Amino acid sequence: MSKISNVVLVHGAWADASSWSKVIPLLVAGGLKVTAVQLPLNSYVADVATVRRALDLEDGPVVLVGHSYGGSVVTEAGNHKKVASLVYVDGFAPDAGESAGSLFAQFESAPLNPEIRPDAEGFLKLSKAGIFEVFAQDLTDGEKTMLLITQGPINGGAFGGVVTEAAWKTKPSWYLVGDLDRAIPRVNQERMATRMNATVAHANASHVAMLAQPEAVANHILSAVG
Repeated sequence: MSKISNVVLVHGAWADASSWSKVIPLLVAGGLKVTAVQLPLNSYVADVATVRRALDLEDGPVVLVGHSYGGSVVTEAGNHKKVASLVYVDGFAPDAGESAGSLFAQFESAPLNPEIRPDAEGFLKLSKAGIFEVFAQDLTDGEKTMLLITQGPINGGAFGGVVTEAAWKTKPSWYLVGDLDRAIPRVNQERMATRMNATVAHANASHVAMLAQPEAVANHILSAVG
């Protein structure tokens, strides 16, 4: 396979493509062509399809990166022929027959649960406490406020989207663990990474490691690029 020069970034729930805003300049400075996908967050199938369309447009091998719920999306979309390797950032890594939701239900600790607010149509948002104390506790108050105001609601059904073929079983994988993560606790991230036989790095960061420790995230992605 030819040299990897493309990176596709996939955000998670309650977020959008701008969540990679601190990482993107670091990757571009490393000579990479970067695409940050904007997920609709209205269904798992639609989110996977959105990533596949982005991959179709790439001009060569890709490192596909997923944060949080986006990890579940790249696990399925990563079977695309252009994907050379996968990077998970505080991400769900389901096996075939599993979903982000089924993994979340197995976690020993899930302090985010009480802070999830559903609306009448089944879309979920996070409370202020969920953002400030669980999701992004190590960011500045200004950054937390911006996340709260701009968060992308996700349809609850998307978390139940079941993986049919786990790309990490056939492609090299990297995993960045946020050691201060309160949404997907460190122990659960480490278990998923071990099951994947992933190359693991750690960051002294909350669930939003790409905003709290962008250099660590960028460096791990660059390791996957090779």
